[in-house]
Amino acid sequence: MTSISPTTKGQDVGILHPKVLLFSAGIAVSAILGYRIYRRYFKRIRTILDLTPEILEDNQKLYGYVTRVGDGDNFRFYHTPGGWLLGWGWLRHVPLKNKIIMRDETLMIRLCGVDAPERAHFGKPAQPFSEDALEWLRNYVYGRYVTITPYSIDQYKRIVARCQVWKWSGKKDVSAEMLKNGVAIVYEGKANAEFGDCEDWYRRLEKRAKWFKRGVWSLGSKMITPGDFKRVHYRGE
Repeated sequence: MTSISPTTKGQDVGILHPKVLLFSAGIAVSAILGYRIYRRYFKRIRTILDLTPEILEDNQKLYGYVTRVGDGDNFRFYHTPGGWLLGWGWLRHVPLKNKIIMRDETLMIRLCGVDAPERAHFGKPAQPFSEDALEWLRNYVYGRYVTITPYSIDQYKRIVARCQVWKWSGKKDVSAEMLKNGVAIVYEGKANAEFGDCEDWYRRLEKRAKWFKRGVWSLGSKMITPGDFKRVHYRGE
């Protein structure tokens, strides 16, 4: 008959000891929580497929670098999670010379709450102040680190988001600054429109720019909204 040594028996009991089980459970829970924290706050978001429903529902802020401004109300964004604390800008750098990464691993951001004049597309004419809006946005955010608050994804796979950037006078809301300067108007269409909690503020800023005839409002009665411009020149309505 085979006998069980006291040492072997003690090892078997030790593995099932409540303290050992509790320690193992603690390790498992810590690993799960650690992964969730990494996924939520430190994993770099390369495409909209990485943008989880939780990030959109919670309007989780994302920090990153503006790599390109191609229109008056949207730009390309390279996510740099953790920002300066994780070395971005001093130990780690945005790979601007890597064209593949700049094309495939940047997010297209559509500024929330505003609509800029339409540039020339597909042989269609440009709207007055469209180049002014592009140049203004390019000077304001291109090559800078910004914070975006994502709200939704539109029909063109762009992230509709609030964008904020630090200036010498403090943190600025980019949509608000465009409205102040008359290089954009409050977004007209309610479908897919996102304002966060800024809609009333945006409308007051637009009203003030209109009163002082800034930017597009200097056209007076000749001013056509971007929405109407697209309906006439792009949809033939």
